[in-house]
Amino acid sequence: MKTIFKKLLIFMGLLLFSCSPDTLTNENETITKSNSSILKTGNSKISTTISKIWNFDNLNEWEDATQVGNPNYWIENGNLRIFTNPNTWERSKVKTISSFAAGTYRWNVYVPEMGAGDMASIGAFLYNNDTHELDFEIGYGKQAIRDQLAAEPDDLIVYMTSQGYPFQSIQKKIKRGQWYNLTLQLTLTSKGRYNVSWKINDAVMATVQLSYGKTTKFKIFCSVENLQFIGDHIPQSQNYALFDAVEFKGI
Repeated sequence: MKTIFKKLLIFMGLLLFSCSPDTLTNENETITKSNSSILKTGNSKISTTISKIWNFDNLNEWEDATQVGNPNYWIENGNLRIFTNPNTWERSKVKTISSFAAGTYRWNVYVPEMGAGDMASIGAFLYNNDTHELDFEIGYGKQAIRDQLAAEPDDLIVYMTSQGYPFQSIQKKIKRGQWYNLTLQLTLTSKGRYNVSWKINDAVMATVQLSYGKTTKFKIFCSVENLQFIGDHIPQSQNYALFDAVEFKGI
């Protein structure tokens, strides 16, 4: 009788354990409930957060996006070097093959001296179409903007722009001949729209709330382009930038 009673207690304990609401089992896997973004399956963990770093040892996962002129870029000592030639309207660019949405985008870029008055822009930006575009664009700047910002001879101008919904463009000074971390941070409102922050070396320089959101995805761009809005004459020198790394971390 004692033996039967003992077996009955063991059976009831196993039955209660197998019915626990926090654990589901089958022959191949165990899935445990969690409030985090990590799903545990078997002995491994699968993260639901996308994180990518491109260190430019190669151009895997990138493609040419040059609009005018030859593709003026190559890998140089672990950096992506992009340039445009003088007396041209070249627009040299690369873009990611994949598209991304909400998260933090970071470019580590070297900004050289750049030609005084040259209409040349270093670009680190996100693009879906011409009105769904978020930019860092760095160049000498038109003299009127330089006067407005009281720019010194060793200053360049960075334009931080939302090209639409709404349009917003804010200009700040930065020093030439330095490495910078340029960050675009896209968070979501309760209605699924993007809040955007532009950061330089982690300091917030501009913000905007957009009227569009998570259904709009972007490709990531690195560029040097000869563009009329950012200087006073066609470039008279070769202008370039070095991109050491690009990073995306989703939310």
